[in-house]
Amino acid sequence: MSLTKAPKRHRFPLSIINQAIWHYHRFNNSYGDIQEQMAFRGIILSHETIREWCHKFAHHFLNVIKKRERNPYDKWHLDEMNIKINGQWFVLWRAVDREGLELDVFLQKHRNKKSAIRFLSRLLRSYPTPQVIVTDKLKSYIKPVRFMCPKVDHRTHKRLNNRAKNAHQPTRRKEKILIKFKSAQGAQRLLSLMGKVRNLFSVGVGRYKKKASDQRLAFAAPKAIWLKAALKILAA
Repeated sequence: MSLTKAPKRHRFPLSIINQAIWHYHRFNNSYGDIQEQMAFRGIILSHETIREWCHKFAHHFLNVIKKRERNPYDKWHLDEMNIKINGQWFVLWRAVDREGLELDVFLQKHRNKKSAIRFLSRLLRSYPTPQVIVTDKLKSYIKPVRFMCPKVDHRTHKRLNNRAKNAHQPTRRKEKILIKFKSAQGAQRLLSLMGKVRNLFSVGVGRYKKKASDQRLAFAAPKAIWLKAALKILAA
């Protein structure tokens, strides 16, 4: 199998589709930005085509990357942020480990106990129970953590949770470049894959902690994971 082949019922080769999806989820680009980048290379396609690729294949890339990512550390940071989508307010729940590896994002309507239970249930289905959970002073976390993770050390302090709050910044930058998210379903799909791509190419490579030569070597591993995920599209 080769990236030069086109997937079934697609006109463009996999190399173009793969590149467009990666650019959209890795950088602060809109569909129009990627359309212009492709046009500069002599590849003429519409922004709607790029949107359809991202919608169709995002879940595929997400599943492959989740299976290949490293195990998280046993200290989690949980936090929430408000997002306005199509005139309605939503709450984006996010969990990261102590090194900034994003575990999950979950878009919900409320910031209450039921929402906290749903979010914790998603996390505990995907990862082993941690030893420490750090949250802000939101009271919705207290009982769910106590009953769902009875042996966990639950720490609540405003300044302890900077790791999770810093993880919100890429979402705010993407929201700004897109001039708000257009639908809750689309935002959930975008942010889920965006976080996993960031795990691979930012947290995994360690841009600010390694020498340039080490970064180039470290970049090869996440690139291989992404390309293998792309090639599996041809086999589907």
